[in-house]
Amino acid sequence: MTEINNNEFDNMDFNIPPEMLDEIQRNIEDIINNFPVPESNKLDVIKKINFMYSHTRHLSLTDPLTGLYNRRHLDNNLEREFLRAKRYKNDLSIAVIDIDFFKKVNDTHGHLCGDYVLKEVSYMILDTLRKTDMVFRYGGEEFVAILTETPLEKAVIPLERLREKVENYPFSFGGKELKVTISIGVSSSEKEFSNASEFLDSADKALYNAKNTGRNRVITA
Repeated sequence: MTEINNNEFDNMDFNIPPEMLDEIQRNIEDIINNFPVPESNKLDVIKKINFMYSHTRHLSLTDPLTGLYNRRHLDNNLEREFLRAKRYKNDLSIAVIDIDFFKKVNDTHGHLCGDYVLKEVSYMILDTLRKTDMVFRYGGEEFVAILTETPLEKAVIPLERLREKVENYPFSFGGKELKVTISIGVSSSEKEFSNASEFLDSADKALYNAKNTGRNRVITA
């Protein structure tokens, strides 16, 4: 049987839905409890399985390159946060962040350089936003940030700070300096949206406006 080391395991792309993992875990615990394993060993076995389950579940919700939450986790959390904000009249903002001319970075400097830029930008997003905000890799060079308890005018402040931080960051790969900028579209639940998809689409349209009006800017919906 082929062995998989820890690094390979961490970098695997898990496409198992979290709810399915939960069901698998429950079934495994039932099997162990009913299997002829010495009572003194059962607790240890269950602990080890629970650890593996927790690690695998984490991998199923995160992007292997950046370590950010993945799109599947965005779908689950955005729906929940949108409904919560609507029910309790809480402020909620969402931002779609795109690395400008990212294809040119890959074409000119190679995909390893592109990966480096993605990881650095991911770190800067996490470092700039609050611990209570949620950041996701939406796909390719796009990211989504959910800013809880945050009205539109307050959401723009850290996002503009992020834009400036990326613009002024000394990106360097293979001994060559790189100029990287980002464009950001922001929307808020202060507007009336019928569902979470419309809410996200509003921020995406604001991003489209940012890219069409010169890039390297924050545009609100």
